[in-house]
Amino acid sequence: MNVVIIGCGYVGSAVARYWRYQRSLAVTVTTTTAERIPDLQVLSQRVRLLKCSDTEELKYILKEQEIALVSVASKASSYEESYLKTAEALVNVLQGNSTLKQLIYTSSISVYGDQGINLVCEEDNPNPISDKSRILLRTEELLLSMSSRKLNICVLRLGGIYGPDRELVKIYSRFAGKSRLGDGRKPANWIHLDDIVGAIEFARQHSLKGVYNLVDDSKLTQGQVIEKVCEKYSLQPVIWDYNQSKQVQHNVSNQKIKDAGYQLIHPKIAF
Repeated sequence: MNVVIIGCGYVGSAVARYWRYQRSLAVTVTTTTAERIPDLQVLSQRVRLLKCSDTEELKYILKEQEIALVSVASKASSYEESYLKTAEALVNVLQGNSTLKQLIYTSSISVYGDQGINLVCEEDNPNPISDKSRILLRTEELLLSMSSRKLNICVLRLGGIYGPDRELVKIYSRFAGKSRLGDGRKPANWIHLDDIVGAIEFARQHSLKGVYNLVDDSKLTQGQVIEKVCEKYSLQPVIWDYNQSKQVQHNVSNQKIKDAGYQLIHPKIAF
């Protein structure tokens, strides 16, 4: 099977390695940075340099591909260029493509915005409150608009990503002994890299379409996670600034993807 990964950063690289070496798929990957090509050649059969809105190159890359994973990443200043422009280019190119059967897009639970203490599922209306999350939602909408009998579009809304080289202690140690805004009661909503790769592979194997949340089963708050990290690694506790306790809340359900049959590799947070 021919598969392409558009955007080969932390998640895309892990998927490329898995698809090539564990599933023996014919993997093409793209990058916007020429310096990364040698490293990506180890993970794939073909590496292409792709700028977000280059429709001609994108048309060439997607030729004869059956599965596409869109896993782009961006600095805050170029969200629209990286996400929306890529989606717009895909809409234009895929109208004339006859081989692609499924497109999987990694989005973010940030599109839900502030949902209070309610448990949020895929049927609930997103309420993005930042420019970045609004761009992510618009990207979802554009890609989902291409769904048809011949092309399945699957959107995975990811929680906070952690895993090898992104361990929780690396993420939170910089806050040890320091003041942090809020009260620590914000839901943590983490997902391990292994489960992102696993869910993407599950979506490919089962031709999933539609929107699925991807978070683990740990119903811990941000404060509880930080406390456990500090205890395990003998770090100074975080000092919460209760005068600034208003924070965006979204307690996210993962029931839909579990009902589809996916079993979490790390149902609880791996500290």
